Amino acid sequence: MGFSIQRGSFTKVTGKITLDRAAKKGNIDVVIDATSIKTIDPKLDTHVKGEDFFNAAKYPTLAFKSTNLTFEGDRVVSVDGDLTLLGVTKPVTLKIANEVCGEHPFNKRPMCGAEASTTVKRSEWGMKYGIPKAVADDVRIIIPIEAYRD
Repeated sequence: MGFSIQRGSFTKVTGKITLDRAAKKGNIDVVIDATSIKTIDPKLDTHVKGEDFFNAAKYPTLAFKSTNLTFEGDRVVSVDGDLTLLGVTKPVTLKIANEVCGEHPFNKRPMCGAEASTTVKRSEWGMKYGIPKAVADDVRIIIPIEAYRD
């Protein structure tokens, strides 16, 4: 009801990251199962899966597809791309922080990790329930990333 920040996460996410650090190029493709959203309350889970928010029955997936990666040195610092939500595709820019690559301590495979984030106005994708009094329009998206090298 606008008194506190609510958090949720998606538990079913798949994706592929391709990086060519020497050429300063790459691609990121992510697909998110909208039905996998979890909050702190099962009743809220049901509500956000419904027509007021993600409308998961009609739009079962969200997607992000990169269009450009920006490098500083050999590190990716931002990713431009298209976010598809509720059947609407709009450009967004993800800021990349805490990028670390190395050998995984348990399985010894090479991997990289980072955090991608952005803030969007959900109303731009047609998600207008509760605006402006009950639910904020601005939504901060934080994506933890871990990827193994093939």
